[in-house]
Amino acid sequence: MSPAEDPSFADFTRTRWSMVRQLQGTNADARNALTELAVRYWYPVYACVRRCGHPQEIAQDITQLFLQQVAADLRSSRSAPLGRFREWLLARLNAFLAGEWRELTVAECLPEAPPVAELEARSRCELGLDDSPEQAFRRSFALEVLSRGLKRLRAEARQTGHADMCEALEPFLTHEPLPGQYDELGRELAVRPLTLVVALKRLRQRFRELVRDELADTVASADELTAERQALLTALDPGH
Repeated sequence: MSPAEDPSFADFTRTRWSMVRQLQGTNADARNALTELAVRYWYPVYACVRRCGHPQEIAQDITQLFLQQVAADLRSSRSAPLGRFREWLLARLNAFLAGEWRELTVAECLPEAPPVAELEARSRCELGLDDSPEQAFRRSFALEVLSRGLKRLRAEARQTGHADMCEALEPFLTHEPLPGQYDELGRELAVRPLTLVVALKRLRQRFRELVRDELADTVASADELTAERQALLTALDPGH
């Protein structure tokens, strides 16, 4: 089945490239799109810039200047470029760092930047000491996708009254519980172990769906989604 014949291809009518249209829209739409751009991609960009050797505060300024430039370029574009947003953004960042970014000044009203201490703490926990700038970007981007999927999973659990169950099973979304852990959690939550087995299976499935949705927002076709899924796995586990 070709991507165009796949029913799921309809998902790509609302890709991340729709942010371009928002940036070109009303003031309110543009502000919302700009906020989303900064919130989603600040950390991956910052991680890459830091691995290029820039000090913390300078890296923070470069990140803001870059996102400002990206927003301005997208706003002035007549149509959205197609392709995988992650690769497009990394190529733009590399070109930006090789250019005359020192001559730019902050002119865009970007949302408040994440605290440098928070960004540094994430980098220490999530990145390897020997990661190259591009490896840092790709791994940070992948972790950001997983983080957004997890936040949506938690929100859904709260809405359905299963927040406690979700929180208890969250550590096992990516690996199996040890022997006896189902029994221990069952006693804590006052449910049967079999109930936890079924609940974990459903949570994992829903988490995969939410991560897929997050990735679908950054590509323009079903084939690109498949490639982006593999790229996410590779970024998280280079030996995969």
